[in-house]
Amino acid sequence: MLAARALRWGLQSGATAPGRLPGGASLCGGRLRSSSARSVAAAGLQPQLDRFGGVTVHLAQLRAPDSLDEGTFQTWLQESVKQWRTEGRIAVWLHIPILQSKFITAAALQGFTFHHAESNSSTLTLWLGEGHSRLPGYATHQLGVAGAALDVDSGKVLVVQDKNKTMNAWKFPGGLSDPGEDIGDTAVREVFEETGIKSEFKSLLSIRQQHRHPGAFGISDMYIICRLQPSSFNISFCQQECMRCEWMDLEELAKTREATPITSSVAKLLLYGYREGFDKIDITMREFPAVYTGLFYKLYHRELPDTYKITTEL
Repeated sequence: MLAARALRWGLQSGATAPGRLPGGASLCGGRLRSSSARSVAAAGLQPQLDRFGGVTVHLAQLRAPDSLDEGTFQTWLQESVKQWRTEGRIAVWLHIPILQSKFITAAALQGFTFHHAESNSSTLTLWLGEGHSRLPGYATHQLGVAGAALDVDSGKVLVVQDKNKTMNAWKFPGGLSDPGEDIGDTAVREVFEETGIKSEFKSLLSIRQQHRHPGAFGISDMYIICRLQPSSFNISFCQQECMRCEWMDLEELAKTREATPITSSVAKLLLYGYREGFDKIDITMREFPAVYTGLFYKLYHRELPDTYKITTEL
């Protein structure tokens, strides 16, 4: 589920919200009690809070590379991390331009680790929440998968409303695919983790491609929706990620305005297949041996008529 892989902490790290600095100082410029906090504020550094409970620090905000020394920054960061833990913050994203790399050591001493690096900056993170870090890894492409679990007997499909969204819209449950995980397996796993519903992969329904995705660190994003066949029906949804979860009549989902645009489009496609036959919409999967010994690959395509499957001469 998204909480296990990608709660998107920091993906909207540019969003600001009121918060508190160590010693009771406001992120927006209230009274600064510690000397390190006063120095940091004077240098132009203003931590930002995102709506997911994370904190982002951009050292590019420094008015000049030498406006803040390493010792002062280390003291401030130590105080800040302690304060953020007390406040229940989930994670810290620290963006360091290459010319401010002198601050990396101070961050490492507080437990920060590298998340990714680009040509002119590096990003370090510190998980403050309970258990293992749920921050998403960095890559050049991101693959998201959702599952449309349709009960063909009742004509109802499983939908959820996510928490931490600006608009409470119905969508199919899903999340990010793990490295080495097949698309269908991701859909089945995500649906179970978010809703408690067991299911079986049947086909691909749609593929969305989006570049410079703000919710994926600005990289390219692929989002695939699969058709699933449910084998259980008692919902037990994840309270951390989902606000609502229910079995909705497919025709109602295709008509409602309270669904995301892609959900509405796929609901209409799914309704067409439900009424006219899934062979008209399904993109099915076949497995073949790869050229590398012991490896296999998955091929997804529309189902071929039997006469085309067995013939080599058309």
